[in-house]
Amino acid sequence: MRALRLLDWKSSPVLVEVDDPVPGPGQVVVRIGGAGACHSDLHLMHDFDGAALPWRPPFTLGHENAGWVHAIGPGVTGVEVGQPVAVYGAWGCGNCQPCRLGMENYCENPAAAPVPSGGGGLGLDGGMADLMLVPAARHLVALPDGLEPVDAAPLTDAALTPYHAIRRSAAKLTPDATAVVIGVGGLGHLAVQILKNTTAARVVAVDNRPEALDLAREEGADLTVQPGDEAVGAIRGATGGRGADVVVDFVGSDATIALGVGVSRMRGDVTIVGIAGGSYPMSFFSVPYEVSLQTTYWGSRPELEEVLHLAARGLVKAQITTFPLESAVEAYDKLTSGSAVGRQVIVPGLKG
Repeated sequence: MRALRLLDWKSSPVLVEVDDPVPGPGQVVVRIGGAGACHSDLHLMHDFDGAALPWRPPFTLGHENAGWVHAIGPGVTGVEVGQPVAVYGAWGCGNCQPCRLGMENYCENPAAAPVPSGGGGLGLDGGMADLMLVPAARHLVALPDGLEPVDAAPLTDAALTPYHAIRRSAAKLTPDATAVVIGVGGLGHLAVQILKNTTAARVVAVDNRPEALDLAREEGADLTVQPGDEAVGAIRGATGGRGADVVVDFVGSDATIALGVGVSRMRGDVTIVGIAGGSYPMSFFSVPYEVSLQTTYWGSRPELEEVLHLAARGLVKAQITTFPLESAVEAYDKLTSGSAVGRQVIVPGLKG
């Protein structure tokens, strides 16, 4: 079969032929209907080296995946061949308390996981291939009626990650609250939808690209702002000087974290999702009183089920551009150049 593989750090992926995976006990092979291209993959290609992560190439890219059950190994129950499924991408040990609650993204015993602190497309072979080996049936979530794998695939990260971050601050997202989304890319445009369709808060979107702000308005943002010297004043002015109750930063640079803190009200939440490597000097007087500056990683399996049902009801939908597997590198080039809008999805069965 064909697979887009990262052969080494700081290199471009290559499309190669590899053997079809064969499921062992408890394992499932999924025929891929869609695999999302994520900006974090660019860090694997261009930024990381052997010291950055507990695993290394070669492996097949693609950690946002959905398709159809192709083959099941001995002992597998609960899924059937031909069934449409999404792949929950965080693969933990399965036995620690977070894992037993479905929060394998926060596995406390990563050394016992299939690959430490990773998963398919993150140390193990992912879904940018015709077929994908999933190590346990618990990592599969049945797709609700009416939701196709090509549409579900990007939701497994690009919607699940913001959904988890937003749900974490749910108590603060009251009808008189303001939420700020920094970065209206693959995750940010879904964050706007999640905020508008699961909370009553006003939504402010921040991005330096006019087309991204246009997309944010289409998705329901109440106010759009370009970053810069006037951004803090504009957002604080829109809240009557009070500031934002919740800020979700999908960039994570020094500038965006500072912006998030600058627009936050006392007792607000500033959640850093983006991995641009920024930092902020935390001290008693550097943030408004009781502001929580926090990070999140992915989301839980139960939250993925909720996201997929929101999508099946038409409340969450990724704006996608599809590419055949042969053109996957082109999708990553668009991410690198900043010209990608929404999410790029690789479809192995699509003809070029």
